[in-house]
Amino acid sequence: MWHLYLIRTQLGHLYTGITQDVQRRFKEHQEGGVKAAKSLKGKKPLKLVYQEEIGSHSLALKTEAAVKKWSKIKKESLGKKEISLEI
Repeated sequence: MWHLYLIRTQLGHLYTGITQDVQRRFKEHQEGGVKAAKSLKGKKPLKLVYQEEIGSHSLALKTEAAVKKWSKIKKESLGKKEISLEI
């Protein structure tokens, strides 16, 4: 099962990603190793602000691409659960 997640950096930026194991992936980002996203390195502390089960890898990729095009305000609303993820 695939999940979409949002991570907030210390500067307030939101990173969008997908994974099958959110906790493992978040830990990889926090540790800053080779598997961490380059765009998150040096931007700690990181905070996991949203996660949702998506389903298939194909649907997760499509959803991630769509969310990455959203405005920061819309992503913030998703993180606060003011809006729902329309799949």
